[in-house]
Amino acid sequence: MAKEAQPAAILDVAEGYILAYRLFDVAYAIDLGVAEETWARTVRTGSSRGRLTTTPPKALAFGVPPVALGLGAVTLPLPEGPLPATATARLYDFGVISIGLRVTVANLPWPDFAQRLNAVDRAVGVEPASALWTDLLDRVRRGVGGALVRPMPSSVEEDYLVGVANAFSDGTTTAETLIGRLDLVPLLSGEQRKLSEGARRDLLRHRYSYYTDDLVVLTWDRAFIYEPRGDADVIDVLEVANAQLLEMRYYDELLDAELPRMYDLVEAARRRWALPGARRFADLARRLYTLVAEVTELTEKVDNALQVTEDVYLARIYAAALELFRVPTVSAAVDRKLSIIRDTYTALYDEASSSRSGLLEVIIIVLIVVEIVLAVIR
Repeated sequence: MAKEAQPAAILDVAEGYILAYRLFDVAYAIDLGVAEETWARTVRTGSSRGRLTTTPPKALAFGVPPVALGLGAVTLPLPEGPLPATATARLYDFGVISIGLRVTVANLPWPDFAQRLNAVDRAVGVEPASALWTDLLDRVRRGVGGALVRPMPSSVEEDYLVGVANAFSDGTTTAETLIGRLDLVPLLSGEQRKLSEGARRDLLRHRYSYYTDDLVVLTWDRAFIYEPRGDADVIDVLEVANAQLLEMRYYDELLDAELPRMYDLVEAARRRWALPGARRFADLARRLYTLVAEVTELTEKVDNALQVTEDVYLARIYAAALELFRVPTVSAAVDRKLSIIRDTYTALYDEASSSRSGLLEVIIIVLIVVEIVLAVIR
């Protein structure tokens, strides 16, 4: 009589961590050199410039390497008890600060690892953790001081959650084996109920491997990474993609608010008398031109935050993350609104020039009439 096939033993995550990070738009730009100097002087702890650890600079590199700051140990309030974590921050030159909370995991069965990640996700979203994010952000703001160029309240935020396994209990495991033995759906979806087959396929669709023993699975707000060599390049790439989404969302909302204001200002300028109206058209055109120049400069910085040339694997992950996060869609919306403002600027400039020309013609006619009247009187 044939023996029944025994189910495969549940894998334990022998070594890994959970990373929750939140990104804030805090300024028009950040002077990273000043930030490093000020942080060292006021906080008296080290900082470093971010770089991709295993990828050659000529293959893929940061446009302007961000500054990494250590913020020390913190505690996350979980229902089963406080959980220690390590806090770090990264400063990007286009005005974004990323705060990361890292929870170390060791010898945890896979279902418990997924539950721990979901518990961390819930913990960082509740009120006590919100206060923790705010406190960490305020510490960074105070520590870098004048490095923030035109600082502003953070009105737009992005967050992301990553589960990382560096080793499993049975030693080296291939990516195909992991897919067969691990139920990634609870970790990637955060759902406790079983999902439909279609939903499961969608969750696992963005799956990537370069070697036989590594694996990256991406979703909109979470990722799972198996990396036995401890490389963090994929995490860095995902953070840059999230930072780009944050900036594009900020400028999309900024232009959404600017367009109705622009229409009101144009209408108000048209109701004025000719000469002041022409001056107001010119002033408004200059204001719109400045706005377009600033937004264009910053969006170009954001677009060039990561330079990809030769590393095909990381380039695929980066492109997939941008697509998943809808960065091209939001960027296209920003470009459309910038185009509307450019067209309005051109129309205002032409109208101001036309108003001045018309006024000069009236003045010339009046002067001619005055000359004729004076000649007749004489």
